[in-house]
Amino acid sequence: MFSDARLTNFIANTLALLAVLAMIAGGVAWIAQRPYFAIGKIQIEPMQADTLNYVSASSVRATIEGKITGNFFSLDLNTTRELIETVPWIRHARIRRVWPNALAVQIEEQQPLALWNEDQMINTWGEAFDADQEEVNDDADLPQLNGPESSERLVVQRYAEIARWFAPLNLRVQEVTLSPRYAWEVKLSDGVHLSLGRDPAADVADPHGRAGALPFAARIERFVQAWPTLTQRLDGRAISNADLRYSNGFAITLAPVSNTPNK
Repeated sequence: MFSDARLTNFIANTLALLAVLAMIAGGVAWIAQRPYFAIGKIQIEPMQADTLNYVSASSVRATIEGKITGNFFSLDLNTTRELIETVPWIRHARIRRVWPNALAVQIEEQQPLALWNEDQMINTWGEAFDADQEEVNDDADLPQLNGPESSERLVVQRYAEIARWFAPLNLRVQEVTLSPRYAWEVKLSDGVHLSLGRDPAADVADPHGRAGALPFAARIERFVQAWPTLTQRLDGRAISNADLRYSNGFAITLAPVSNTPNK
């Protein structure tokens, strides 16, 4: 009889405890669903830079409004982060909850390096992204880069190399184009158009390079070294095109001479 009484008391106490826990859980769930905890604020701050140039809290709010579910307790941060990263000019985002109804969002903005093909841009990490090109500062003077799909990093690498070669000549690279056959074309700030041909060191269509092909950098180096003497001998005549694809030199085409009364 004594053991049966103890078992009955144990069962009764257990049921009472479970009932209390259920009431507490229900109360917590009820409180958690109150409008007080609905996400109502979004705090935007730069991840590394001092300021944000292209992203605003209003643009982030407009993107996620009506597309996220949950409140301070139930919001899926990873899903929300992925949604925020679809906002133009955002490369990466970090999110954390701020009691009781806010989100703190750290933004890493895209840093535009160049225009890419017809309607995209390339950032300083060599990644293509979509954003309004008209929002770029007018003094940025971004070069135009063109190339096949998935060639962004290669084109950026070659652009940087070419820019370093011509910087001592006070010439900037305005445009670099990699054709579908992996041949290179370059336009300089003075209007000179360069034909560089294929790059045997990075030509995925011909990875072993053509027999006797001059290395990519060597073609440019040869032309840059000849530039001071060349411009002196031309005595002010402008070059319109330079073909650097020859194994033992290069060919140039002079720009037409304008027929003015002073000539």
